[in-house]
Amino acid sequence: MYLASRSPQRKALLEALGVDFEVVIPGYPEEDLTGHLPAELVERHSRGKAFSILSRVEPLPSGRPILGVDTMVVILGRAAGKPRDGDEALDFLRRLSGKTHLVYSGLTLLWAGAGPGERVEETAHAVTEVRFAQIPDSELEVYVAGGEWRGRAGGYAIQGRASAFVEEIRGDYTNVVGLPVPLLTGMLREKGQWPPAAWRENNS
Repeated sequence: MYLASRSPQRKALLEALGVDFEVVIPGYPEEDLTGHLPAELVERHSRGKAFSILSRVEPLPSGRPILGVDTMVVILGRAAGKPRDGDEALDFLRRLSGKTHLVYSGLTLLWAGAGPGERVEETAHAVTEVRFAQIPDSELEVYVAGGEWRGRAGGYAIQGRASAFVEEIRGDYTNVVGLPVPLLTGMLREKGQWPPAAWRENNS
């Protein structure tokens, strides 16, 4: 598999699953167009990331897809992507405090088709509800000062120190981390590409 992402969280999840993959940094500008629902945006971005690396991995081997993923946090109907700076991260976290928000991830698998140059695209999305406790402002300021917010949708990393903020999750935890594993494995299973070869090697 080719992972069209620079995310260390996605890389770590794939490694934990035993998936054989190669990281290829996408050259795709993420622009959140107005008039689109969150599910549409994350699917659009996941598709854009996957297609952006296609020319760099041609010819695409059979059974080795490109994986594009995009994650977005939605707070009270407003999208919160990756904060531009600490002030914006703090603003996001203040809006999250004491409330339930939604985490959307779009996922695209781009496969080699039957004929030369043919491609088969599969795109879907996952949604998870996350409820934060009421967090004192002083605590949020200390969290932001630590820098964990950098490169994180919504300004927090649920698998890190921000796990202390979470009261309840409804849905897939790995989706909040940045890669909806049940959605991915289900799509791979339909193609006969799950479980990965590493599982069989470990059992031999």
